[in-house]
Amino acid sequence: MKSTPAPRRRRLSRRPARRRKKPPQTPAEGEGDPEFIKRQDQKRSDLDEQLKEYISEWRKQRSKEEDELKKLKEKQAKRKVTRAEEEQKMAQRKKEEEERRVREAEEKKQREIEEKRMRLEEAEKKRQAMLQAMKDKDKKGPNFTIAKKDAGLGLSSAAMERNKTKEQLEEEKKISLSFRIKPLAIEGFGESKLREKAQELWELIVKLETEKYDLEERQKRQDYDLKELKERQKQQLRHKALKKGLDPEALTGKYPPKIQVASKYERRVDTRSYDDKKKLFEGGWDAISKDSSEKIWNEKKEQYTGRQKSKLPKWFGERPGKKAGEPETPEGEEDAKADEDIVEDDEEVEEEVVEEDDEEAEEDEEEEEEEEEEEEEEEEEEEEEEEEEEEEEE
Repeated sequence: MKSTPAPRRRRLSRRPARRRKKPPQTPAEGEGDPEFIKRQDQKRSDLDEQLKEYISEWRKQRSKEEDELKKLKEKQAKRKVTRAEEEQKMAQRKKEEEERRVREAEEKKQREIEEKRMRLEEAEKKRQAMLQAMKDKDKKGPNFTIAKKDAGLGLSSAAMERNKTKEQLEEEKKISLSFRIKPLAIEGFGESKLREKAQELWELIVKLETEKYDLEERQKRQDYDLKELKERQKQQLRHKALKKGLDPEALTGKYPPKIQVASKYERRVDTRSYDDKKKLFEGGWDAISKDSSEKIWNEKKEQYTGRQKSKLPKWFGERPGKKAGEPETPEGEEDAKADEDIVEDDEEVEEEVVEEDDEEAEEDEEEEEEEEEEEEEEEEEEEEEEEEEEEEEE
C-alpha cells in the first residue's frame, strides 16, 4: 500500500506582528445636551404621528377599495346568474321552436302522405273500374286511346310521371303497396281456416297472373299497331314529298325540310316574302312562269295588232305577190283579210297551248294512278306479312 505524505507545517515568520492604530475618539456633538435630546424626541414623535396618519389613511383607502371590489364581485355574480337564466330561457325557447318546427314538418308530411294515399286510392279505383270495363266490353275496338293533355298544366300526366325523382317513386310505391297489400289477420285461426285462407290467396295470385298476362299481350298488340301506324305515316309523307318535288325522306325526319330563300350565286337582295318563297319551291314556279309568259304574249299581241299597216305599192298596176287569176281586192277588204289571218293565227296558238295542258294533265293522272297502284301493292305486302306473323304466332 502507498503511504500518505505527512501534512506540511506552516512556516512561522520570525517577524514581529504590527499593531494597528485606533482612530482618536472625538466626543459626539451635543452629547449629553438635554435640549438636543428633547428636539430629537420631538422629531421622532412627529414622524410617528405622521406615519400613523399615513397608515390610517391607507387603511381607509384600502377598505374603500375592498368595499368597491366586493360590490363589483357581487354585481358580477348577479350578472352571471341573470345571464345563465337568460341563456337557459333562450335554450328552452329554441328547443320549443325546434320542436314546433319538427312537429309542423311531421304534420305536413303526414298530410301529404294522406293526400297521396287518397289520390292513389282514387287512381286504383279508376284502374280497377277501367280493367273491369275492358273485360266487359267487346274486344273489337281500338287497342289504345290517345290521352288529351290537361289544359291548365303544361305537362301531361305521363310527362309528370317521368319527371318524378327516385325517392318520390319509392314513396308512392310504398303508399300504394300499403293499401293494396292488406295485412293478414290470422291470429287464432285453426288448421281448417288457415287452409281456406291459403286457398283464397292462391286463387287471388292466379287471377292477378292472368290479368298480368292479358295486359302484356295487349301491350304487345299496341306496340305493333303503333309501329304499323308510324310506317303508314312515313309512306304518306314520302308520297307528299314526291308530289312537291322534294326528296322522299324530306318530310319523314324530326324537323321540316329547309326552304331555300335565296340563290348563293346571285349578289342581290331578295325582297320576296317567306310565303312567296315557300310557294315558289313548293311548285309555284310553274304558275309564275306561265303568268309571265302570258303577260309577254299579251303585250306582244297588242303591239302587233296596234301596228301601222302599210300596203305595198303597186308595181306596174299590180300588187306584189298577187297570183294569176285572182280578182282585184279593194282597199278595205285587204285590211279585213289581214285581221282574219291574225285571228286564225291566235286561235291556232291557243289550241296548241290547250293541247299541251291536256297532255300535262294526262301525265299527272297517269302518275297518280301509278302511285295508287304502288300503295295498293305495299298494303297487300303488309297484309301478307301480318298473316305470316299471325300464322307463326299460332
